[in-house]
Amino acid sequence: MKLVVTGGAGFIGSAVVRLAVARGHEVVNLDALTYAACLENLDSVADSPRYVFEQADIRDRAALDRILSAHQPDAVMHLAAESHVDRSIDGPGAFIDTNVTGTYTLLQAVRSYWEGRGRPDGFRFHHISTDEVYGTLGATGMFTEDTPYAPNSPYSASKAASDHLVRAWHETYGLPVVVTNCSNNYGPYHFPEKLIPVVILRALAGEPIPVYGTGENVRDWLYVEDHADALLTVLEKGRLGRSYNIGGENEARNIDLVRMICAILDELRPQGAPHDRLITFVADRPGHDLRYAIDPSRIRDELGWRPSVTLEEGLRRTVRWYLDNEGWWRALQDRAGVGQRLGMATGTAA
Repeated sequence: MKLVVTGGAGFIGSAVVRLAVARGHEVVNLDALTYAACLENLDSVADSPRYVFEQADIRDRAALDRILSAHQPDAVMHLAAESHVDRSIDGPGAFIDTNVTGTYTLLQAVRSYWEGRGRPDGFRFHHISTDEVYGTLGATGMFTEDTPYAPNSPYSASKAASDHLVRAWHETYGLPVVVTNCSNNYGPYHFPEKLIPVVILRALAGEPIPVYGTGENVRDWLYVEDHADALLTVLEKGRLGRSYNIGGENEARNIDLVRMICAILDELRPQGAPHDRLITFVADRPGHDLRYAIDPSRIRDELGWRPSVTLEEGLRRTVRWYLDNEGWWRALQDRAGVGQRLGMATGTAA
């Protein structure tokens, strides 16, 4: 297949691009190269004849029309998004602009392209979203594809809105879509403002490791290369108009996750051990969801997909990758907001 992947220079998007190229697909990476994008994530495929990069913004209709017309894709995988909850608290406008307006603009461009080609049966628009659209869980229960949406942050609200737009374009215009909602991703090339890379890099520097609240918040952790495999599975086999929840089957409290990372670092980089002495509890972020957990039975039963990487194995791979790739993360340390506490701006509105 020939794929257009939006946000292909991001963390998850680049994993999708690398895997798709490795499996013989032709891939057009459409990315605006905002602060979290990193083309170095794609060094392994940059010289492949099956890979093309197009710098463009999903809010730019003329650019989208040009790219779709020039490359004639069989499918569009939409991963481009603002995705950091803390940044959405401080600056929600960018999330509405990119995740809502950008998705609308992309849907209109793809619809025009699909209709202009005579509505080919094999075309797919795959929208990639998050389990955070469902809100929060208590101590028990799991999100299913039928769980009502109840987003609690500007980020998750913007993603919920984009999910609804995709559904509406399928129901109203017949656009052939599939939607996926995933749990927390982690792994190589994770931008260093998210929890797991923050823990690794703070520990390596001998600096306090911040844990929100008491660390009781629970997440289901999905290794990014497993996620890329699941996304290609849904693209190729998923039923049109259907949504699929993708989970890692690896629930952990934040504090337990942090301690696991510290223990791995104690083994692999014993200088400064025990690293868990650096754990510091800090003020919780506003609207912090208590627990996410995904019921993955639909993707397992209908498409035969399950995650292959356990949390312990995935964390070990991730820590080792950061130890072996210092040049990659060092180059990102000066980007806006990296290393700063974000997400506390609740008293004012611009």
